[in-house]
This record gives sequence, C-alpha cells and structure tokens, in this order.
Amino acid sequence: MRILGLTGSIGMGKSATLAMFAEAGVPVYDADAEVHRLYASGGGAVGPVGEAFPGVVVEGAVDRQLLGARVLSDDAALQRLQAVVYPLMAGKREAFLDAARASGAPFAVLDIPLLFEAGGEGSVDAVAVVSAPADLQRARVLARPGMTETKFASILAKQTPDAEKRRRADYVIDSSQGLDAARAQVAEIVAALNDPQWRRPRDLAPG
Repeated sequence: MRILGLTGSIGMGKSATLAMFAEAGVPVYDADAEVHRLYASGGGAVGPVGEAFPGVVVEGAVDRQLLGARVLSDDAALQRLQAVVYPLMAGKREAFLDAARASGAPFAVLDIPLLFEAGGEGSVDAVAVVSAPADLQRARVLARPGMTETKFASILAKQTPDAEKRRRADYVIDSSQGLDAARAQVAEIVAALNDPQWRRPRDLAPG
C-alpha cells in the first residue's frame, strides 16, 4: 500500500482537501481530529499534558487555547508538548495504516501538518502540498476567531515557507480556485495513485 503525505501551511485549505480524498473513498488519517480526541475528556493526552502544563486541563479536557498560549512563543515548551503528544499520535497513525492495509486499499493519505519541518518526507511514498497565494492565506487565517497578526506571524515563522514546500512536493493542490477545481486536482491524484504502474513523479522527472 502506498502512503501519500498531505501537508500545507496554515490557512492553505488542507483540512478541506483531506475531506475530498475521503469523499473519493481513500482512507485518510486526520491528524487534527486525532489531536482533538486525545485532548478531549478521557483522551490519552489529558493526563500527561496536564502534568507537563499545569492549568491547561479544564473540566477534564485540555483547553487548546490555554495550551496554545503556553507554547506559541516558547520553543522549549513546544518541544516538551511534542515529546508528550507525538508518541501517542504515532501509535494511532500506525493503527490506521494497519487497518488501511487490511482493507486492501491501494493507497492511504496521512495528514501531516509539519511533514517537512519534522523531516518526515522519507516516511511516505509521495507528498502533496496544498497551496494558495499569500494574500488569500492571510485573509483566511485572520478571519479565524482569536487570531491576530502577531499570532499568525509566530505560526508562520515555525513553518517551512510555502514556496519551499511546493518545490519539494510531488503534487501541488491549488486551493485558490474554488472547491470544484481543488476536487478535480484531488481526483487526478487519486487516479494516479490507484494505478498499479504508479511511480513517484520526481522519479520520472528528466535529469
């Protein structure tokens, strides 16, 4: 079974694109949804995150806004959080892949927000990057509740630049032309990866 890593910077439309792969019948692993489950009441991350960051657990669940405020501008705190959450995520991701393989799916999609930042491109068979012009990205992000210019700048500073992601991608999905156009691009990728003769695009490039 082939694995497609789906990534993209904040505000690029990755979540909507991931849903399009799911609509096409492809097994998808939604990292953000998994984090929500881990942080929810009874989730596996509530205890260890609460120990590492006292005060962020409210009514039995991790308050993501409180937690975000603690790690946004503190690299050491962010690394401490990642040390807690990443192993939990890895276990869930492997269970997902095992189930997808057992289903006989030709390929599956892993939503990996920090794929390039974490050096994870070698763990997937191909990479798809969701992209849009910077002005559209900015407008989308600043429309989110609680978002500020300062917070947006801090998040961008931790992410690999969009141009670099596009350069290193096997597929680029332009989310700026509307849902139908993005869905058509997803359909092309699904058809390519469902082909038994599929080869990674960069392996086919001349030179």
